[in-house]
Amino acid sequence: MSDALINGLAGAGGGIIAQIITYPLQTVNARQQTERDLKREKRKVGTIEQMCQVAKQEGWERLYGGLTPSLVGTAASQGVYYYFYQIFRNKAETAALQSQKKGIGDGSVGMLSSLVVAALSGCVNVLLTNPIWVVVTRMQTHTKISKKDHSNRLATTSPEETALPVIEPLSYGTNHVIQEVYDEAGLLGFWKGVFPTLIMVSNPSIQFMLYETMLKKLKKRRALSKQGNNGVTALEIFLLGALAKLGATVVTYPLLVVKSRLQAKQVTTGDKRHHYKGTLDAILKMIRYEGFAGFYKGMNTKIIQSVLAAAVLFMVKEELVKGVRLLLIKDGINNMKPKPL
Repeated sequence: MSDALINGLAGAGGGIIAQIITYPLQTVNARQQTERDLKREKRKVGTIEQMCQVAKQEGWERLYGGLTPSLVGTAASQGVYYYFYQIFRNKAETAALQSQKKGIGDGSVGMLSSLVVAALSGCVNVLLTNPIWVVVTRMQTHTKISKKDHSNRLATTSPEETALPVIEPLSYGTNHVIQEVYDEAGLLGFWKGVFPTLIMVSNPSIQFMLYETMLKKLKKRRALSKQGNNGVTALEIFLLGALAKLGATVVTYPLLVVKSRLQAKQVTTGDKRHHYKGTLDAILKMIRYEGFAGFYKGMNTKIIQSVLAAAVLFMVKEELVKGVRLLLIKDGINNMKPKPL
C-alpha cells in the first residue's frame, strides 16, 4: 500500500470522525446563520445554551439532522476536488514544460497557475456537489414545532411577524427533503446558493495573499531591526497562518451566511423580508432589515467548530497513519518468517 493511499484514507477517516464530533456545532451554526426572528436575536443565546435548547425541545437527534448526507457530501467533495485537481495539475505541468522548451520559465508550475488550478477544481466541486449541501442545510435548519406552540405564537404575533417555521411531519429524512426541494423549484432548486459558494472558492487565495503580505512585512521589519537577520520562527509562521485564515474567514463568511439563507426553506407567505428571490435580493434585504451585523451571525460558533474539527482531523489522521504502518510492518515481518514444510 502506497504512502499516498495510506495518508489519503487516514485523512478521510479523520475527516469523518471530526465531522461526527463537531456536527452539533455545525447544526447550531446553520440555525444561527438563517435566524430571521429579531425577537429571538435580542435574547443573545450562546452556542452551548442553544445546543441544550435544541436537545430539550426537539431531541438530541436534531443536533445530528442531515449527518448522513453530510458525510456523503464530504466524501464526494473530497473525491471530486482531488480528482479534478490532479487533471488540471497535469495539464498545467504539461503547459509549463512546453513553455520551458520555448525558453519561458523553468518548467515548474508557478504560484499563479497553482491558484488557478485550485480555483477551477473548487468550482467544479461546487457545481457537482451543491445539491447535497442544499439537502444538508435544509435538514440542519429544520425545526420541529407542535401545533399547540404554533397556535400560541400565531396568537401573540402580528400578521407581519407570522413568518414562522412550517409544521412538518415527524419524518423529515433525506428523501422527504429532496422531494420538498424539487416541488418548490424543480431541479434548479438543488443549485440554490451556488453563486456565493463559487465566490467562496477564493478563500484559500485570500488566505495565501494575506499570509505572504504579513510574512514579507515581518521579514522586512526583522531585517531592519536585527542588522539583516530576517529569519522567522516556526511559532511566528504558525501565528501568521492562523491570522491569515481568520482574515480570509472574516472576508468570506458573509457569503456563507447568504448561501445558508438561500438553501434553507424559504417562507413564501407572511413577511416578505424572509423570502429571497436570489443572491442579490438576499444581500439587499439583509442590509436593509438586519444591517451588516446580519452577515456575521454565528461566526464565533463557526470559528470554534473549524478549529476543533481541524485539531481532531490532524490528531486522528496521524494516529491512523501510525496504526496502518505498524500493521503493515508486522504483516511484512510475518511474511518473511519461514513457513513450515
